[in-house]
Amino acid sequence: MSETIRPRLSALEAAWVIARRDFVAVLFSRAFLFFLLGPLFPVLIGGMAGAIGGEVQREAVSVEIGLAMNPADNAAMQVAAERLAPQLGGALPALREVPEATDDRAFDARAFMESRRGNYAAIMTGTLAAPELVGTEGQLLRWQGPVSMIAGHALQAEPTAFPKVTSDTVATSAATERSSRIQTAQAAQMILFLLTMLLAGMVLSNLVEEKANKIIEILAAAIPMDAVFMGKLFAMLAVSFVGIAVWGTAGFVLWSLGGGAINASTGFDFANLPAPAVGWPLFIALGVIYFAMAYLLLGALFLTIGAMANTVREVQTLSMPVTMMQLMVFFLAAYTIKAPGSGLELAAIAFPLSSPFAMLARAAMEPDVWTHALALVWQGLAVLALVKGGSLLFRKRVMKSGGAGRVKRSRFGALAPAAEPAE
Repeated sequence: MSETIRPRLSALEAAWVIARRDFVAVLFSRAFLFFLLGPLFPVLIGGMAGAIGGEVQREAVSVEIGLAMNPADNAAMQVAAERLAPQLGGALPALREVPEATDDRAFDARAFMESRRGNYAAIMTGTLAAPELVGTEGQLLRWQGPVSMIAGHALQAEPTAFPKVTSDTVATSAATERSSRIQTAQAAQMILFLLTMLLAGMVLSNLVEEKANKIIEILAAAIPMDAVFMGKLFAMLAVSFVGIAVWGTAGFVLWSLGGGAINASTGFDFANLPAPAVGWPLFIALGVIYFAMAYLLLGALFLTIGAMANTVREVQTLSMPVTMMQLMVFFLAAYTIKAPGSGLELAAIAFPLSSPFAMLARAAMEPDVWTHALALVWQGLAVLALVKGGSLLFRKRVMKSGGAGRVKRSRFGALAPAAEPAE
């Protein structure tokens, strides 16, 4: 009876098998659930703290001048302030009647301020013709002029008209447009860096665990190591996209609840970022692609580190230089934003690890698209080179791991452990 020998999988088929296996194993593990929830807690707490801090800050810095004159003068001051608001805007304080002054005819403004009651920067007493302002020295120097102006307008039957300034408005300028696009480039680089560093670490522990339980040696005997590395990389990339989708949904909900506090805490107005030079649809697409490239490049390095390490402690020790190098790479790409077309920017584009960050910033600053096609081809070749080098190094280390643990292929194509040496 003849037996058919199953042909060996091609490199692409083997990579697909490894990617599917790792993707399902990681995605449906409890550890991945906790990994997803981990960053959400500090973000949620930070958002709540930012919202509370922003509200406290707005309440603390609100400038109110208390009105402690007769009701007619108080009303005249408020009307005059409303009339001047369109011209002076934030230069005017908020005028509020002091309830204690209306209830107590013998109201003492000085004693009231010294008792630190209310939230008044100063209190105005006297009359419109002879106003008196009670407050600290700094507040008096700041508000004597505005209060005098409001009182003067409150006394006049027809307020002094402000001269009308004619204007000729332009939509934008080259300097303004460039300055605004820098904000978009910086925000995109920051998000790309944080996501890459947060998610690429999953690749490290994956290979160490399989080395410890000898699964990797069976895989090495069955399929090319290049396919194993490539499959693991793309599996972790797919898992990362799942994580980004979860975090993006949570971020959208958080933004809906407290977007203003997030803007205040980060220094970026993410909701009103200027449009990038290539337009938002293409910029978002390039952002996804450059994230994938940055992840594959860093993940290939981390896989190589996993090939050199035997324990989790060794992984942490060996990965530290790569992490610090990636931080320096980010700083290099961020610095080149202010020097487009310079030799430093070209060097950042040519160096594979910094290329995704530099090119994403260029997409925000420059409208040319063809440069991105060249950069993506270059980054793809760099990924293949890193995978090839890492797999060769891994194969050498596995082959040195001892004869008893080796695997060999039987004459039927099945995998079987090598025979133990005779005693």
